[in-house]
Amino acid sequence: MSTPHILAFAGSLRAGSFNKKLVRCAASAAEAAGTKVTIINLDDYALPVFDEDLEKEGTPENATKLKALMREADGFLIASPEYNSSVSAALKNAIDWASRPAEGEPMLAAFAGKAAVLMAASPGALGGLRGLVHLKAILGNIQVTVLPQQFALSKAFEAFDDEGKLKDEKTAARVADLGSSLAAFLAKHVG
Repeated sequence: MSTPHILAFAGSLRAGSFNKKLVRCAASAAEAAGTKVTIINLDDYALPVFDEDLEKEGTPENATKLKALMREADGFLIASPEYNSSVSAALKNAIDWASRPAEGEPMLAAFAGKAAVLMAASPGALGGLRGLVHLKAILGNIQVTVLPQQFALSKAFEAFDDEGKLKDEKTAARVADLGSSLAAFLAKHVG
């Protein structure tokens, strides 16, 4: 039986992103549960806004690289910032590019049959919860099984210490459960 592989990332491009910190906390727990975890930053894969005319000229190199990482993964840990009650443009654009089929490739090769756990961090009182509703719908429509475990961290500006770890033990345990839950699900379903 092979070791499940998780791709972990945040939908934020900001260097000090709360969502980048949050997804790292969940990823650590998934790794501790025996899963291979690759953490990426979407800002390392700068992409133009998806446009079929541009696609006809050739898929951007970063879209090909990002899609390859997604294809190799069995599941995703995604921390999504909430922008105007939805997902960030960077996250939606990355999903759009990765969802495009290459010649000879099955539809939704980067997503179909994968599993995901979602989380969000926000300075606001709802913690980014409204954006997770949209992300769940997007992923579900491209054949990703979105596990019911999710977490929205409110007042994120005061939640992390200087090393990017969660200060509150109960919150840290809830976030760790996100990573270990995905690891347990994949251990049962990947093989």
